[in-house]
Amino acid sequence: MNMESIKHGVESLWENLAEGWRHLTQSAADALTRFKAGEKTDLPAQAEVDDVSYLPTRGWAMLGGNMFEDDRRLVVQLELPGMDKRDMNVEIRDEVLTVSGEKHFERESTTGRYRMLQCAYGSFRRVVPLPVPVLADASKASYKDGVLRIELTKTEPGMPKAHAIKVA
Repeated sequence: MNMESIKHGVESLWENLAEGWRHLTQSAADALTRFKAGEKTDLPAQAEVDDVSYLPTRGWAMLGGNMFEDDRRLVVQLELPGMDKRDMNVEIRDEVLTVSGEKHFERESTTGRYRMLQCAYGSFRRVVPLPVPVLADASKASYKDGVLRIELTKTEPGMPKAHAIKVA
């Protein structure tokens, strides 16, 4: 085995890993709620923090949740841990559910001579296309244990319709 074949093997491995990572991020894009720093975050500048990995402008994401339906309603659940329900906005417009808000999270602990401050700030917006028309006025939302649950009443009760597609 010579150096050229080792180099080719490493390059091939790297290309496969990069392609797999691209595929994973594209597949999971709809399952993520992205947060980005808002204007009111008062985050310190990078030069003010003694941590080389601190990037105040970088966004972050979390798993979004799921949606299911029965004969009379759609239920959307979004994972939003650490949020305050007063900082959330839920809106239905043109068969699209939009959940937005801003997260303010701070936790401080002191042990001996060490003081640790954890914080996360950022605004988010999650758009969920609804598969059937709903009655916005009859819908309700609740937030418990970091999960936002939105129950949307269907305009026409009934189970989801199946459509057979012939394979040519």
